[in-house]
Amino acid sequence: MPDTQLLTYEPAPGQAPARARGEAPASIELPLPDMSSGAPLMKALSLRSSTREFSGDDLPPATLGALLWAAGGVNRSATGGRTAPSAHAFNEIDLYAVLPNGVYRYDPASHRLVLKHASDARNLTGYQDFVSEAPLDLVYVVNTSRLLQMPLQQRDIFSAVAAGAMAQNVALYCASEGLGNVVRGWINHRLLADALKLNEDELPILAQTVGALGTKLSSLAD
Repeated sequence: MPDTQLLTYEPAPGQAPARARGEAPASIELPLPDMSSGAPLMKALSLRSSTREFSGDDLPPATLGALLWAAGGVNRSATGGRTAPSAHAFNEIDLYAVLPNGVYRYDPASHRLVLKHASDARNLTGYQDFVSEAPLDLVYVVNTSRLLQMPLQQRDIFSAVAAGAMAQNVALYCASEGLGNVVRGWINHRLLADALKLNEDELPILAQTVGALGTKLSSLAD
């Protein structure tokens, strides 16, 4: 049997975040999602796909609020339950929105974005060219300090499952609203952690680019 052929990636050259575009408020209050909007679930499933060509148009606040809520917002106020599952409700995945005007962390309890720092770090969320052109790159970050009560051998598995569930929620929301998205695992973990100014117990494990479809893809969809 021949040796398994593995993909090899060249390390990315040293990069730095770009200057933030526009103002970067300390927090951004997000509109609550319209529960009656979008395509039905089965239709959204039939339309779910990955795209790699995006318009650079900014996402409207209502769209940004809805997709972040879909990813991991509170859908049961009495218990604080989320839209995506987490083993033992540890909720160890923090969601970061990397926008042209800054890096923000999504706070599900208050349904708002909290500024981490004012810079355009989209170019550091992956190796592909389109990551710096699309209006939004989501980064899924494991807060390992919340997993200390979980057996060590289960932590990587369950946190990966939780991040995947959140990313699929976003993908289905995008399909239901005619947006493009692609989930990306090809990231420089250390470079991205530095760009997001994470602590040592925080690890970015997944990224997802979201935006309106590019001109070519939009015409095909029509």
